[in-house]
Amino acid sequence: MERIEVLNQRLIDHFGLDSDTGRPMFRITWANDELEKRLTDHTPEGIHLMYPEVREMRKYPYLKDLYVLERLVVVPDINQRELPVSKLSYEPVWAYRDNDNRPLPPLWSATKFIIDTLYAALGKKSMAKYVDDEKNTTIEGKEMRITELCEELFGNENDTTDALAYKEGVVVPSNFKSES
Repeated sequence: MERIEVLNQRLIDHFGLDSDTGRPMFRITWANDELEKRLTDHTPEGIHLMYPEVREMRKYPYLKDLYVLERLVVVPDINQRELPVSKLSYEPVWAYRDNDNRPLPPLWSATKFIIDTLYAALGKKSMAKYVDDEKNTTIEGKEMRITELCEELFGNENDTTDALAYKEGVVVPSNFKSES
């Protein structure tokens, strides 16, 4: 596994920094370490507060012992009351875990694919480099591919080349006229 520092640098190199703050557009973090200031009406022990207050809380209490890919986004006005400290926030894009919720190591190829998929869904980039071309996905395309391969492999076959290949000598073409 590549070190997280290396992966985060690659994210900066490929996807850039926010022009206003200089913060990375994407980052990979350890879920257990992430805290954020939120407006809450309960204490960590579950006691109801008379007046809501801003408290530092675990960002991902539902994710433990795994890495998270986050994206820097503008906090929508509707959520400004809940996250009153900043207009920008890192929000989760992907938790590195398998179908059984076991942690997976972050890999560059998977991380880049996830971000490319996100950008494609937003209409900012194309996923063309990840899509099989028509020759591999449709029946007509497969038949065309087979025809091309046959032509490439056997396209120069004729009576003469077959005779030479089978060491039978040269075949006289049917339109040959002898001068005798």
